[in-house]
Formats: sequence, structure tokens, C-alpha cells
Amino acid sequence: MLRILFPRPIPTGIVWKSLQLGLPQELVQRHNQTRVWTMSSPGKRRASNAAISPPPIKRKAQTTITKSPAFKTLEWSENLETDNNVASETAVASFFTPTSQKPKERTIWNERIPPNNGKDNNDARATLLVAQYSPENYQTEPPSKRRKVAAFDLDGTIIRTASGKKHADGPGDWQWWDPCVPLKLKSLYHEDGYRVVIFSNQGGLTLHPDPKSKGPKNTKRTDQFKVKVNSILSKLDIPITLYAATAKDIFRKPRPGMWDEMLDDYDLKGTGATPDMEHSFFVGDAGGRTAQLVSASAVTANAAIKSKGKSRAGPAALPKDFSCSDRNLAHNIGIDFKTPEEYFLGEEPRDFVRDFDLASHPFLDHDGEHKALIERKNDKDIILFCGPPGAGKSTFYWKYLKPLGYGRVNQDTLKTKEKCLSAAAEMLKDKVSVAVDNTNPDPDTRAQWVALAKKHGVPIRCVWFKTPLSLAQHNDAVRSMNDTMNPESRAGLPALAFNSFNSRLKEPKVGEGFQDVVEIDFTFRGTKEEYDLWGKYWL
Repeated sequence: MLRILFPRPIPTGIVWKSLQLGLPQELVQRHNQTRVWTMSSPGKRRASNAAISPPPIKRKAQTTITKSPAFKTLEWSENLETDNNVASETAVASFFTPTSQKPKERTIWNERIPPNNGKDNNDARATLLVAQYSPENYQTEPPSKRRKVAAFDLDGTIIRTASGKKHADGPGDWQWWDPCVPLKLKSLYHEDGYRVVIFSNQGGLTLHPDPKSKGPKNTKRTDQFKVKVNSILSKLDIPITLYAATAKDIFRKPRPGMWDEMLDDYDLKGTGATPDMEHSFFVGDAGGRTAQLVSASAVTANAAIKSKGKSRAGPAALPKDFSCSDRNLAHNIGIDFKTPEEYFLGEEPRDFVRDFDLASHPFLDHDGEHKALIERKNDKDIILFCGPPGAGKSTFYWKYLKPLGYGRVNQDTLKTKEKCLSAAAEMLKDKVSVAVDNTNPDPDTRAQWVALAKKHGVPIRCVWFKTPLSLAQHNDAVRSMNDTMNPESRAGLPALAFNSFNSRLKEPKVGEGFQDVVEIDFTFRGTKEEYDLWGKYWL
């Protein structure tokens, strides 16, 4: 039996073999030279020129360290840059350091469950990852001391990849978006008295895999993200909190969930101190900016980075932003917004555009207008809706048709078209007019209802909700995120549902057998309190 003695405690067996895989060769040799080998079988001798340890495997590797209550675990990733191997040596040095001599962890991690999610559901999972960093000798301050909030996005605002790729190769593949970033953030805290926070959408992370979901099940990305964030926050070395939204729920920008959590964490809500909204601001690269042609000399270094540094013949182009979610978050909160170029480099604002602009939909009282449009024309009839999900069809029924005595059939409730047809037939037999609250996008679908009307000898009318898809998706998000706007507790719909309707949509015509086709352009129909929720960006 082979026994290995070390001059000081050192990993043995499988642990040492695992560590060797990612260590620089000179470090492996240094540890191997400290070994004393003895043989339990005197008849067997080791050749003097034989290797004293297994040969190193020829592959690049990197360690990432994740915090746990009792120990640190090492994970190995292939195909990372050579300079990241420095992390391996640091990890091993930490492994050998006695616990009493190790520095205190400055970053505390925790997770949050969305509000109103899981009140009666024991399976609710946390979706918000929070990192709270405190420098050495930091003393907690009263909330009233820092009421100004300086909030930043992470990727594309505070940092970018060092490799120039869209997605990082690993936890070490990052650098400051601009060299001035750390100095600027430190100045905000130390000199200007701001509370500095980071809000980041991280949909690629999985905190707690859902066995029923088709989404990613591996939490390895989360461990690597923590390593990167630990490094970023420690280099800033100011009191700072990072919030990372990992799901499409109330925490995801532009929804205000992360801002609300921050207010709770710093006691800036309710009876305590309140944030200084006039001087608070948010900086992010998702500003809805349009593409812009400029002379090559006018393109800044950071703009070139955003276009991956590719040279082009002719005029240079500043690419459009992938989203407007950062600008929309600032709108929802009610604070100023700037892009990284504007805030860090002092550049002039660029033109921007929103797919859906709330400014086009102010609060107005339209009571009475649609009652006249849809007043009863027949003693008994069918009114067939045509419109995308989220067009306002159900709201229209409850406000304007139910008071006129119409019954309602809805496939979301009854589950099948056959049950809807059967329920409508029973209502007509009972001399009750029927409103068909379904999408009914194409003539073939609508023809079944025309046939039912003919069978029962009643007229059929069509109400066509001409709601743009971007507006319909907004309505769906408002409904699914706010209980007060969702009396039927409907879940949010995937983009596929809207795209499917749009691909099948054929404009309804009187020639299909309708008595008339009433066109309805969307206007918000609700109270001022409801509009305060509806009048925020949710996508």
C-alpha cells in the first residue's frame, strides 16, 4: 500500500488529482517535490527515474469558487483563456490557508421569491439573486443619509467582455466598459453621497430548476456568475447591492420589482426615509436607440466595441439597441435615464423609438361611446369577437354587453370549441343572446358560428378589435402581473400565441354572413387607479 506524506496538510487522492488538472505545471511540480514516497511491500521498488505523480492532462482549465456554509467547492471549465488560470493558483492558495487566516467574505448572497407568487403554493421558487457587498470596516448608515439612488445596468454599461464576444467565455472574461467607470462609481458614493445599486436581467441563470419546465436545469452558470460579480464588486470596493432577475416575472426590467426590493432593503419605503427622486437616475444600454450612420472619425471607441470592432467600407454605423427596457424602467420608477455614452463619456443623446409608446394612450373617460356603438339591434342574436389575445375583448364584454343581457362563451374557460358551440346553442334555446369571446382570426373559424346562427334563425354580428400586437402584448403583461386587473387569474401568454393569431388573421367581412362588422380601436377603459398600473411598461 502506497502512503504519501506531506510537510503540511494538502489534498490527497481524488481531490489532488482533480486539482492538478487546472494548475500551472510549475505549481504541480512544486507540490510533487514535497512528497515522500514509501512502499508497504518491501519486495517492490520504484524505479529511480519513474514519474512521482500522474502526468498532467494537456488541457486548459479554470476554477470558479462558490461560497457555501462550510467549505469552498472547485469547478472546472474547459476552453478558457490562459490568463484565467491565475484563478486556479489563487483557489489552491486559499485551500491551503487555515480558516482562521482566511479573509472575511465581503459579498453576501441571498435569493428572493416574487411577491404575490406562492401565497397558497408551496412550490414557489426564488427568482431574484441578490449580492450585497460591504467593504472592510464598513459601518451601517441610517437610510436618511443616502436618499439619492444611482442605479446601473451591468452588462454593456458597467462591464463588457474582454474577449469582444457577445457572451462571456467564463467568469474571468470581463473588463470595465470604460476605464473611467470604477472611478465614477466610487466618486458617486464617497463624494456625492449616492447609494449605488445594480439592476441586471440575467435570464440565462437558473437558481432552482423546475422539473416541469423545459428551461435550463443546470445551475453551473449561476456559480460562474457569482464568481464574476464577486470580482467586480471587490474591485469597486464600495457598499453596493446587485439585483439579478432570472425569470420573466415582476423582477425583470422594465417591471419595477427590483427597484421595490431595493427600497425595502434600504428602508426607503413607507414611514421611513423616501428616495430623492429628483436627483436619482438609472444608466443602461437598453435605451431603444435607432441605428445611426456617422463618419468613421465620429465613432467613439465604445461604439466600435458595441459593433464588435469590425471595420467597414464607407460610413460607420452605430447599431440600434436590442431593447428599450432600461429606459422604460426609469420611466416606470419616475427617475432620469441616461445611456452609458451619455453618462460616462458625455455624449449627446441619440434618437430612440419604442415599439409601444404609452404617450399615445393617455387616460381618457370613454364611457358611453361604445355603448352607442354596440347597442342592441335584435331581440336575440350572436355577437362574435375577432381580435388578438389581450385586445380588451373580455373587458369589453363585462362593461358593455353583460349589462345588455348577453351570455358569454369563452374557450379559455370551456377549453374546446365544441363545448363553446354547445353552450351557445343552449343559451339561444333559452332565448339568451350570446357573445363569443374568442380570437376567431380566420373565415373558417368564424364560419362555424355563422352556421350556428343560421341554424337557430338569429342574426350574427362581428366586433373586430383592431388592436396592434405590441399593444395586445402589453395588455396581456399588465393583466398577468397585477391581480387587480386579472379577475380570472389568467397566466401570461407566450409570444407564439400572438404571432399565431397574426399569421392566421383575415379581416372579417359582412360577406361572410354578418349583419354588420363593428370596428373597435383600442382605448383604455378603466379607472384612474387602474390606469396607474396600465400606464407603466411591462415588457
